Amino acid sequence: MAIGERGMMFTLITITIISLFAISYGAYSLVQDNVVINKRITTLNNFITSVERDLPRQIFISGYRAIFLMEKNILDTGQYITDVNASLNELFFNGTLDGTSQDLMDDATFLSIQNFLTDNADKINAQIQLQNPTFSIAQSGPWNLKVTLNMTLIIEDKSNLASWNRSASISSIIPINNFEDPLYSLNTQGKVINKVNQTPYQIFVTGADYTNLTDHFQNSFYKSSTSAPNFLMRLQGNLTSDSNGVESMVYPQELIDRGITVKYKSVIDYIYFSASDPQKYTIPPVANLILDDEDNHLALYNVSGVAVAV
Repeated sequence: MAIGERGMMFTLITITIISLFAISYGAYSLVQDNVVINKRITTLNNFITSVERDLPRQIFISGYRAIFLMEKNILDTGQYITDVNASLNELFFNGTLDGTSQDLMDDATFLSIQNFLTDNADKINAQIQLQNPTFSIAQSGPWNLKVTLNMTLIIEDKSNLASWNRSASISSIIPINNFEDPLYSLNTQGKVINKVNQTPYQIFVTGADYTNLTDHFQNSFYKSSTSAPNFLMRLQGNLTSDSNGVESMVYPQELIDRGITVKYKSVIDYIYFSASDPQKYTIPPVANLILDDEDNHLALYNVSGVAVAV
């Protein structure tokens, strides 16, 4: 009996040791599995962060090139853009404008962006989908454009450990500074190119000093104006007013130097390049400067006291 009892005790001890080992091994395996899963999730989270950080840069490039190509098309065809958003989408999704392939968009289309992201996802054994994409452009204040890519972003681990599925709205701001104003390009047959440069002046006349106004006029600088069209409207030849509008003064001598007959009317660009011809006022201290006062221009440019109606 003593030997049997000792054998049973040994068996129980052995079973206990094996059980503890099994439990410990299971716990260790679970911990190791959790470490692997957490590491994988961290990798995918980092990838998502890089995607959301990189997409604004990519759509900035796409939007900027699209505007450049639209302006070139205006010069080439002598026609304004009928629908800026429609042309933007054609360029972004098809790489064409009016059905003509545009080499400049080769690495700036939606497909090229999607391929770039797919290649990066493959490197970490993941897959990415950009579903139901829409692309749009809008005026964002007088001096900026805003391009926005809306889509459903799906990222999945190829080992089925984790996945993300959410709506995403990615935006980027494009300054209009240094883009060409199509009003000048189209109305001078490309002879006068005027880039949108914001005026450095807020006060145009101080006492009898007209230096700022003269410089603003001769350089055809731009100021914000709620009576003028915004930049996107200019691309479409729409000369109505907008809260984000900008206006410049057409410098007649620049036109004369390019062999263009000048008009005897207000030099405010959206009036000068239109059929409108409101009451004219000469400004004697500044040679060749003619303004109107339809939108309070005399006060805005600090010349109410010297303006002469003609």
